[in-house]
Amino acid sequence: MMDKITDKIAALPADGEYFSLEFFPPKTQMGFSNLRVRLQRMERALRPLFVNVTWGAGGSTAQKSIELAELCQRELGLTTCLHLTCTNMSQAMVDQALQDARALGIRNILALRGDPPRAEYRDADEPTGSEEFTWAIDLVKYIRKKYGSYFCIGVAAYPEGHGDGSHPEGQSFEHDLPYLVDKVQAGADFIMTQLFFDIKAYEKFETTLRDDPSGAFKTIPILPGLMPIQSYAMIKRTAKLSHAEMPEEIMARLNAVKGDDEKVKMVGVDILSELIEQIREIKSRTPGPRGFHFYTLNLEKSISFILERTKLIPDVPEDEEAVVDEPVPAAVTGQRSIPRISVNGNVPLRQSRSHSRTARRQSSVGSDPHNRVIVGRAAAHPEWEASSTEAGLPAESINTRANTLAISEGEGALGREATWDDFPNGRFGDARSPAYGEIDGYGVSIHMSVTQAVSLWGHPKTASDINDIFVRHIRGEISAIPWSEEDLLPESNIIKSSLEAMNKKGWWTVASQPAVNDLPSNHGTFGWGPASGFVFQKSFVEFFIPSADWKILYDKLTSEEHEEVVCFYASNANGDFVSSDSTGGTSRAAVSASTNAVTWGVFPGKEIVTPTIIEEVSFRAWCEEAFDIWAEWAKVYGRGSDSEKLLNEIGQDRWLVNIIHHDYVDTEALWRLLTN
Repeated sequence: MMDKITDKIAALPADGEYFSLEFFPPKTQMGFSNLRVRLQRMERALRPLFVNVTWGAGGSTAQKSIELAELCQRELGLTTCLHLTCTNMSQAMVDQALQDARALGIRNILALRGDPPRAEYRDADEPTGSEEFTWAIDLVKYIRKKYGSYFCIGVAAYPEGHGDGSHPEGQSFEHDLPYLVDKVQAGADFIMTQLFFDIKAYEKFETTLRDDPSGAFKTIPILPGLMPIQSYAMIKRTAKLSHAEMPEEIMARLNAVKGDDEKVKMVGVDILSELIEQIREIKSRTPGPRGFHFYTLNLEKSISFILERTKLIPDVPEDEEAVVDEPVPAAVTGQRSIPRISVNGNVPLRQSRSHSRTARRQSSVGSDPHNRVIVGRAAAHPEWEASSTEAGLPAESINTRANTLAISEGEGALGREATWDDFPNGRFGDARSPAYGEIDGYGVSIHMSVTQAVSLWGHPKTASDINDIFVRHIRGEISAIPWSEEDLLPESNIIKSSLEAMNKKGWWTVASQPAVNDLPSNHGTFGWGPASGFVFQKSFVEFFIPSADWKILYDKLTSEEHEEVVCFYASNANGDFVSSDSTGGTSRAAVSASTNAVTWGVFPGKEIVTPTIIEEVSFRAWCEEAFDIWAEWAKVYGRGSDSEKLLNEIGQDRWLVNIIHHDYVDTEALWRLLTN
């Protein structure tokens, strides 16, 4: 079995095409279980040449990366490429990761720098003479020195330049080029790019590399990184963090449908499919197989549409067909047949020969190998009985790849069940989803360089300085805080004065929304989803609060006046947890672990849509990361500095509290409770 990526590419025809898929370790155990099922389905339907697993540096996040890599490589038999970052990691940690990869049979590493290095935070116990990893090239050289040619090594490149703010010239591909030459000459076998949408920038990038006088890039595989557009807010955030330019023409198409995530996703399929065709033309100028890399964000529907639309899915034998129950032809019944559905006005996707369908009705498991009696209980005699659940499943003999592809694209009841989480909402989505959380998959980070962090937040010396940072963010005077890279949304204008009052007294808000009752879905500020619908919101706020203040607020929230109209979750850095549910130790024993839909919409012909959810599982998963961000912020200022001491002390003293008010008709109820 060929497990090195370069060997697999070399075995393809000269005019062949291939693709890879990237996944990150889910933040919850339920998400991991659901990703396992999704990966099995995607492997069967799409057949990528290999998959990437992102690396979360340090501790439990790194272990989750290894567990996901093991699932891909060993359980599913997928050729796996493990990301590995090297900065702010000891040699022992790097060695352990490489040993784990080798033990799992993984022979591919994507060598990355990671967050900007902070030498003063190196492990004091690190042996003298240990390797010091400052740049990705250090990791490439180290792997080559220690493992020779055992690993196939990939490195990252940035078509528009690396934009971490650490260089005075700013974001510049020309500035990056010599370093990329060095990485390849140090032993890199392939290049994988950061996501991009500007095809002109990519054309300049690949042309420059292929023509570089060093000759380093003449034949090396270059995989363009492509990210499907899953939602308007998500792609804007991701493009901002990765410093990827969004061309005006693309942005105009997204702006035209930004209130409807379903339309955004379908327009996104169009945009990515067009981008792939343009990349094909660029790559046709260089001999050899053409590769594409997709950042899946742990989702499958858009990826499946894009890969089928662009005919990137490898062909399968002609006799492997997708089978669906379709109406008998009109010529037989004398009735008009139901027209096939097209996507965005394009030709129906199912016309590809290798994924064609037949109207022949196939057996279910209830009649395989022969007819069985359907019973309304578990089948006691499976040789001649089938339960009602089993009777609805197709027989294994027609559980084909094309059927699986149709499910991945969300077709039919099984497809809707498989893609139930197709509209993720960051950390306010459903914790059962593999895509739950702020979707980057790289662990805790403040998402900026030390230079950028100091420029935004200065050198705080007192809690009052922290107050000022949060208040300035509420006022729009600074663009980000460590827990949010975005400005306040326009909808927060109606609660801005309440948020400002909370932050002035040291209750630092990191997330919030106002109450909304029965507004049209096309409302300029609060509207979302399809036309002719109505949207609703419960007010909530999440904030850090001093432990002394939390004791007082807790008594207020659990009083008879408020306990029936609020739900709350609270935790501290030590992992102590309190909530209004029975699982949180309050006296309301009758209330089990709750799931709170805080945003919902009602639309014609649809079930109620609930994109924003707050529950114990998701809150707990987020809490660990939220408190780790205090430590990441502290590291900006250097060991032993006043700012570092302050931020670490604050992180240890505060509670993170999320409060939801159930009265969405009284839009001021939550804010009266908190500001009086």
